Amino acid sequence: MTDAARLRDSTEIRLPSTALVGLQAELEERFVVTVREDGGEVHIIGSPTEIKHASEFLARSGVALD
Repeated sequence: MTDAARLRDSTEIRLPSTALVGLQAELEERFVVTVREDGGEVHIIGSPTEIKHASEFLARSGVALD
């Protein structure tokens, strides 16, 4: 059986709400993801492939990913 945390790691990126300032529009244009804000945190949700590419984009844009 698949571990829920592992599956979530491949389909979701969690960041502080300030991390996407100036990047959210381009992120949503370039990738098929959903961006939701919740309690000071941003959740970027998508398929494992889209999350991988979005992570690479964010890293290149200077966003620190854990």
